[in-house]
Amino acid sequence: MTTGQFASLEGKTALVTGASRGIGKAIAEELARAGASVVVSYRAGADEAAALAQEIGARAVQADVSDAESARALVEEAGDLDVLVNNAGVTRDGLLVRMSDEDWQTVIDTNLTSCFYTCRAAVRGMMKRRSGSIVNISSIVGLHGNWGQTNYAASKAGIIGFTKALARELGSRNVRANVVVPGYVTSRLTEVLPEDATAAMLENTPLGRLGDPEDVAGAVRFLSSDDAAFVTGAVLLVDGGLGM
Repeated sequence: MTTGQFASLEGKTALVTGASRGIGKAIAEELARAGASVVVSYRAGADEAAALAQEIGARAVQADVSDAESARALVEEAGDLDVLVNNAGVTRDGLLVRMSDEDWQTVIDTNLTSCFYTCRAAVRGMMKRRSGSIVNISSIVGLHGNWGQTNYAASKAGIIGFTKALARELGSRNVRANVVVPGYVTSRLTEVLPEDATAAMLENTPLGRLGDPEDVAGAVRFLSSDDAAFVTGAVLLVDGGLGM
């Protein structure tokens, strides 16, 4: 256990993908508050990423983590990582019978394959230093499925299996890998949902509210820190009880 500030990340370097807005932005802000030197990765939203980096004293690096070479270059640019947070993700919703090959592949590549690329690039250094924490962001949809989201559900469920296997591979080198599973969180996606859809979500959520990005960020901070030194392979639901 650490001493002093709980879940401190003082002296650590953290890379957060998909960090220009939403949950990723909240995670970057929280890790910076914990004392980490943060690298903000983004594919689009350069102005937002630059503003965030200036605000929290971070570095903003553009990368397409669905591309192997771009992901490798990002990790190399970030330096010796203590913390890797894979948050980058997209949706391309639609019924399976109408889903295009492109919509399937884009979601799988951006949400799941990107984790493979960034983790593969980062773990060699972590293993050599015998220290590191990887936190991959999944979704409640990966556990329960959702209408019109076979591609998204597959990608987010895959993250869970991938991370559990990775935790087994890396444990002997004192490198941890965990999953955070957000429920329905206030975002640009949930803001455009019909009122009846939002009401149905809230009815099934024991805490009776949508989550905030900061709710997810706090969980990521804990798992990134040495206060979670004996936690690996865990799947932490941050969903207001929806997944019970």
